Amino acid sequence: MRLDKFLKVSRLIKRRTVAKDVSEQGRVWINGREAKASSAVKVGDELQIQYGQKIVTVRVERLTETTRKDEAGELYTLVKEEQRPRESELEWEKPQA
Repeated sequence: MRLDKFLKVSRLIKRRTVAKDVSEQGRVWINGREAKASSAVKVGDELQIQYGQKIVTVRVERLTETTRKDEAGELYTLVKEEQRPRESELEWEKPQA
Protein backbone atom coordinates (compact mmCIF):
# COMPACT_ATOMS: atom_id res chain seq x y z
CA MET A 1 0.00 0.00 0.00
CA ARG A 2 1.22 3.52 -0.75
CA LEU A 3 2.47 5.54 2.21
CA ASP A 4 0.10 8.46 1.66
CA LYS A 5 -2.90 6.13 1.52
CA PHE A 6 -1.86 4.29 4.71
CA LEU A 7 -1.42 7.58 6.59
CA LYS A 8 -4.93 8.64 5.54
CA VAL A 9 -6.66 5.28 6.16
CA SER A 10 -5.00 4.92 9.59
CA ARG A 11 -5.95 8.52 10.38
CA LEU A 12 -2.38 9.38 11.37
CA ILE A 13 -2.91 12.23 8.89
CA LYS A 14 -6.48 13.23 8.07
CA ARG A 15 -6.21 13.86 4.32
CA ARG A 16 -4.23 12.09 1.61
CA THR A 17 -3.13 15.37 0.02
CA VAL A 18 -1.69 16.49 3.37
CA ALA A 19 0.04 13.10 3.74
CA LYS A 20 1.59 13.60 0.30
CA ASP A 21 2.78 17.11 1.17
CA VAL A 22 4.29 15.96 4.49
CA SER A 23 6.14 13.16 2.69
CA GLU A 24 7.47 15.52 0.03
CA GLN A 25 8.79 17.80 2.80
CA GLY A 26 10.95 14.94 4.11
CA ARG A 27 9.00 14.55 7.37
CA VAL A 28 8.18 10.81 7.06
CA TRP A 29 10.60 7.88 7.30
CA ILE A 30 10.04 4.15 6.77
CA ASN A 31 12.46 1.94 8.70
CA GLY A 32 14.87 4.86 9.12
CA ARG A 33 14.86 5.94 5.46
CA GLU A 34 13.23 9.07 4.13
CA ALA A 35 10.06 8.09 2.27
CA LYS A 36 8.08 9.51 -0.61
CA ALA A 37 4.28 9.47 -0.77
CA SER A 38 4.45 6.59 -3.27
CA SER A 39 6.72 4.42 -1.08
CA ALA A 40 5.34 0.97 -0.29
CA VAL A 41 4.28 0.25 3.30
CA LYS A 42 4.25 -3.34 4.57
CA VAL A 43 3.11 -4.96 7.82
CA GLY A 44 5.96 -4.71 10.34
CA ASP A 45 7.41 -1.46 8.96
CA GLU A 46 8.21 1.32 11.43
CA LEU A 47 7.10 4.78 10.38
CA GLN A 48 8.39 8.01 11.88
CA ILE A 49 6.26 11.08 11.28
CA GLN A 50 7.29 14.59 12.25
CA TYR A 51 4.40 16.80 13.37
CA GLY A 52 5.96 20.20 14.08
CA GLN A 53 8.24 19.65 17.10
CA LYS A 54 6.92 16.13 17.79
CA ILE A 55 8.12 12.87 16.21
CA VAL A 56 5.79 9.88 16.41
CA THR A 57 7.04 6.34 15.71
CA VAL A 58 4.47 3.64 14.88
CA ARG A 59 4.66 0.00 13.74
CA VAL A 60 2.32 -1.06 10.93
CA GLU A 61 0.14 -3.94 12.19
CA ARG A 62 -2.40 -4.33 9.39
CA LEU A 63 -3.18 -2.97 5.93
CA THR A 64 -6.68 -2.35 4.64
CA GLU A 65 -8.14 -0.22 1.86
CA THR A 66 -10.74 1.42 4.09
CA THR A 67 -11.53 1.52 7.78
CA ARG A 68 -13.98 3.06 10.18
CA LYS A 69 -12.79 5.83 12.45
CA ASP A 70 -13.06 3.72 15.61
CA GLU A 71 -10.99 0.89 14.01
CA ALA A 72 -8.23 3.08 12.50
CA GLY A 73 -6.03 2.78 15.61
CA GLU A 74 -5.86 -1.00 15.13
CA LEU A 75 -3.80 -0.57 11.96
CA TYR A 76 -0.71 0.50 13.91
CA THR A 77 0.96 0.35 17.32
CA LEU A 78 2.47 3.48 18.88
CA VAL A 79 6.15 2.72 19.55
CA LYS A 80 7.22 6.11 20.91
CA GLU A 81 6.47 9.78 20.87
CA GLU A 82 9.24 12.31 21.39
CA GLN A 83 9.34 16.07 21.63
CA ARG A 84 12.14 17.80 19.74
CA PRO A 85 13.57 20.91 21.39
CA ARG A 86 13.07 24.14 19.52
CA GLU A 87 16.18 25.89 18.35
CA SER A 88 15.53 28.70 20.83
CA GLU A 89 15.54 26.12 23.67
CA LEU A 90 18.91 24.63 22.76
CA GLU A 91 21.82 25.79 24.80
CA TRP A 92 24.60 27.09 22.62
CA GLU A 93 28.15 27.23 23.85
CA LYS A 94 29.55 30.71 23.53
CA PRO A 95 32.97 30.83 21.92
CA GLN A 96 35.70 31.76 24.33
CA ALA A 97 37.53 34.97 23.50
